[in-house]
Amino acid sequence: MNSSTTGVTPAASGMPGGSRRPLRKVAVAGALLAAVVTASACSAGGDASSASTSVPGDVAVSPTVRFPAPAPASVTSPDPATDPATGTAADGAAPPAGAGDSGDVAAALATLDTLPVKGRAPKTGYSREQFGQEWADVDRNGCDTRNDILARDLTGVTLKEGSCRVLSGTLDDPYTGRAIGFVRGQDTSSAVQIDHVVALSDAWQKGAQQLTPERREQFANDPANLLAVDGPANQQKSDGDAATWLPANKAFRCTYVSKQIGVKATYALWVTPAEKDAMVRVLSACGGTGTGTVGGTTTGTGDVTGTGGAPVGDVAEVPPAPAAPSPESVPVDPAGVYYANCAAARAAGAALLHRGEPGYRSGMDGDDDGTACE
Repeated sequence: MNSSTTGVTPAASGMPGGSRRPLRKVAVAGALLAAVVTASACSAGGDASSASTSVPGDVAVSPTVRFPAPAPASVTSPDPATDPATGTAADGAAPPAGAGDSGDVAAALATLDTLPVKGRAPKTGYSREQFGQEWADVDRNGCDTRNDILARDLTGVTLKEGSCRVLSGTLDDPYTGRAIGFVRGQDTSSAVQIDHVVALSDAWQKGAQQLTPERREQFANDPANLLAVDGPANQQKSDGDAATWLPANKAFRCTYVSKQIGVKATYALWVTPAEKDAMVRVLSACGGTGTGTVGGTTTGTGDVTGTGGAPVGDVAEVPPAPAAPSPESVPVDPAGVYYANCAAARAAGAALLHRGEPGYRSGMDGDDDGTACE
């Protein structure tokens, strides 16, 4: 072997040329010893930050080193650097979407404690138009918000050919716990409605008046604040808050209240004293220890007493629609058009009545969003 192979010449080593073999053995042994020392340092907790390869959670990369999976996300308070009136951060970036979608009970309660507590403001000046175009395509995906939510929340969805218009599907209704078939049509679409988890009117009376028009439109179309739900249950809720209405499906109450807290934190809205007390009672019952998950279904009951003394949301069946008012109590429409209920309006071919149109009245607009019989 040529002397350049080992990198040591006889003259440099001080040995005769015939003594190269022992020198090579020593060099190899030294290299092995260095490798062992390095491995020991790593297994003893040496700094592995110099590695540049990304490793997925909980994957073994050596017999002695493991990388833990990332911690789950939780509900957090809004970034104090974010302007709630406009929804932009100090650097102009929009805040993260989906506030209130997940998180544990402790985090939801902590976020609730950051919300201002005060009385409900007057409803003066409220109208659906204050929250921008109804079901606007705010994410510019070519579909209006209503169809986006139907496509998200329904299963077995059928779309109109060449469009994102949802024609049919099945809803696992979070408010009642029942499966509801959705078929688009004049007499059937109202079986499934899109609910604002924090109602527009409730938001208006608890801080939304101070938001910019653009921010209010974002609020009205934020997927984190929207759910496809049973139509009659949505009409029953109207613009109620947690102190006056809760879903009949007790397993969904923790998620429902957590969503309301997250949305109110994102948009700088406040809660009333009774509303906060109701939210605390619901969340404290989640999982029985105050540490259960609220991002999915839970076993919490969280009964809340309303002004009438009965537990809110404990009704097994949605009450039937009220009887048609007597002629003396019927409001006079300037155009002389009156429908006793939504069924009568649809029978007359007047589905989806908008505020200001002949036949529209607030009694048919359960969520007070400016559109009746949706």
